[in-house]
Amino acid sequence: MRDEWFIRGNVPMTKSEARAVSLSKLELYPGCVLWDIGAGTGSVSVEAALSCPDIRIAAIEFRPEAAGLIRQNCEKAGVNCVAVVEEKAPECFTGLYTEGAPGREGARPTHAFIGGTSGRMREILDALHEINPGIRVVINMIALESLSQALEYINKRGIPAEVVSVQIARAEAAAGLHLMKGQNPVYVASFGGDERRDRDG
Repeated sequence: MRDEWFIRGNVPMTKSEARAVSLSKLELYPGCVLWDIGAGTGSVSVEAALSCPDIRIAAIEFRPEAAGLIRQNCEKAGVNCVAVVEEKAPECFTGLYTEGAPGREGARPTHAFIGGTSGRMREILDALHEINPGIRVVINMIALESLSQALEYINKRGIPAEVVSVQIARAEAAAGLHLMKGQNPVYVASFGGDERRDRDG
């Protein structure tokens, strides 16, 4: 989906190219449960909802402006499988899992996309693995410090993981010519998913 399609305001958004790679790395399947943590504008939630049948999604975003944009983008896309959870991670996890968002009671996450952690990556990852040790996790990062934290966590737990760097340049018009303007590299870490492999044999 084109970035221009989404209502964005001043909220950070996972751009289309990084979103495509991240959705591929998530390895979603029909009937899965995705927690989109630090959901921003909801671009990942919306595209996941449109591309995966019977998916259930909790878009977790504590900022009121961003939560409002997620609702608007879901309404614009006509998706009704996304529950917006306007709370902080990981504090909301226990209630979300045991009590559930509306229509999502007791839904254990099979997948998690992490677009923002507010400096609490380790706490969020620990909480996710406590709920589902076989969860499939994809993390998007721009700062090298965040990448370092992710690698430290992955290595400490001995988790097989893949890290790719997505580097995008877009053409922009200048003086009658088109020049490629580079964007910030996005580091995409992906790991887990044992539950699906075990189920499929």
